[in-house]
Amino acid sequence: MVEEFQLQVGVKVLLKNPQGKFLLLRSSVKYPEVKEPWDIVGGRIQPGMSLLENLAREVLEETGLVMMAEPKLLTAQDILRIPGKHVVRLTYVGEIEGEPKIDKEESDQYQWFSMDELQELEGLDSYFKEVLKNIETV
Repeated sequence: MVEEFQLQVGVKVLLKNPQGKFLLLRSSVKYPEVKEPWDIVGGRIQPGMSLLENLAREVLEETGLVMMAEPKLLTAQDILRIPGKHVVRLTYVGEIEGEPKIDKEESDQYQWFSMDELQELEGLDSYFKEVLKNIETV
């Protein structure tokens, strides 16, 4: 018997402001199972829209901001934390201006961090930690 398997694609973006700081959001009570609450902006794609259209939609929905230019792809990851589900996560880096107006249902706080601060941050999403280990400069 073949196991039923669900494939999903997610897009995430490390947003950088003109001061060289990076935006992280802290997950709110909507996701109580999340052990590492700090993560970058993003989510699952909607079929029929391009990856970058989905990414722009997620940025707008979660922050109220619009990216200044086309983002650059940093990495792709396999996420296999739930049996029967395979998520492919594409992580980009992009530039942004302004202060976010976050969706309080998904995130309860945002903060800007330097790259050094990101490297030391406790409670950082484990998949984003992997991305940080493999990037040189953004």
